Amino acid sequence: MPNLAKILVSVAVIGVGVGYLLVSTAGEAMEYYKHVDEVVPKSADWQKKPLQLHGFVVPGSIKKHMNRESGQLEWKFVETNCGQTIDVYYAGVVPDTFKDGAEVVVKGALDGDTFHGAEVMAKCPSKYQATQGPMTMCARGKAN
Repeated sequence: MPNLAKILVSVAVIGVGVGYLLVSTAGEAMEYYKHVDEVVPKSADWQKKPLQLHGFVVPGSIKKHMNRESGQLEWKFVETNCGQTIDVYYAGVVPDTFKDGAEVVVKGALDGDTFHGAEVMAKCPSKYQATQGPMTMCARGKAN
């Protein structure tokens, strides 16, 4: 019986150690993938959390500025999905497909009312997909 207790305690200690190691190292790497309309109504819940934010670039909202100190282009634009919008700030190079109306995923974190992006990915429009009237700018549900 004492040997069984030692084995069970050893397995429990090793299990707790491995579990702690997984949680502590994966915590920063874990990102939520959310749509703009899921984040905006509950923005207080998403402050400073790593997110991949999916939506569309509002036409006419893209503004770029060259920061002479850092030598980087700074981008400000509005991202929307299903009627909800959020301001996005990003410094760096954007993909060639980044333009008005583009479907984008921005990696970053929400800080106040602005989403600060660390990476911008734009979906390539499919040349094989037939256009079906005006774009809905809603990535989920029956509108698409």
